[in-house]
Amino acid sequence: MTVVETIILGIVQGLTEFLPVSSSGHLELAKALMGDTSIPQESMLMTVVLHLATALSTLFVFRRDVSQILSGLWQRENNEAFQFSAKIILSMIPAAAAGLLFANELEQLFDRQITLVGIMLIVTGVLLLVADRSTQTEKSVSYSHAAIIGIAQAIAILPGISRSGATISTSVLLGVDRSAAASFSFLMVVPLIFGKIARDVIDGALTLGDDQLTVLAAGFAAAFITGLFACQWMIKIVRRAQLRYFSYYCFVVGALAIAYQQL
Repeated sequence: MTVVETIILGIVQGLTEFLPVSSSGHLELAKALMGDTSIPQESMLMTVVLHLATALSTLFVFRRDVSQILSGLWQRENNEAFQFSAKIILSMIPAAAAGLLFANELEQLFDRQITLVGIMLIVTGVLLLVADRSTQTEKSVSYSHAAIIGIAQAIAILPGISRSGATISTSVLLGVDRSAAASFSFLMVVPLIFGKIARDVIDGALTLGDDQLTVLAAGFAAAFITGLFACQWMIKIVRRAQLRYFSYYCFVVGALAIAYQQL
């Protein structure tokens, strides 16, 4: 894969990580369209690196929130920051369990399973359409909400199911304030990404060749920069209740993906 191709993938990741259209699904579609022939492990390495970039862009955008959360944990007081941290940890459990129990099976799903991506994009579209029509409220995220949103995040491991779309839609359907839903959705995935990378490094699953460093660095930079803008843009979109437009997009791309696989 060339530097130009990885930059394209980085831009795709930066945009689609925060927009509710499935970053993993779009990465698989982009790889297929560019004729990527890498084995599943190499394909997953690229996916992990690009997700790391958008995780760091999330930390930058929400740096004040993260600072308050870390301060609350350090003080060990049952304040708002500490409770928010506990809810984040609770929301991580389902996806972490799924990743540990089904690691090998999930890796195979990132091997150009275009029909699966198309079907899951259509599922994402339905979820976004339903959430867009829900009544707006000003509820904050409760512990029970965090557990349910965490299950939605676990399901969204499947390529084609938008993680942000699934978690934000689930939050909105539970009656959570839209701005709070977006913030919680973006922050809840960051520890999982860092945990996944740490585990792969310890297990020796992430091995880099000298010829890969430049390519991966280019994709990382593109995803990070694009993610900074997309994250802030998505927060505004959620506040304005404009998720239905992304549902239409998911329907179209999902149908095209299925048709492409049949050619």
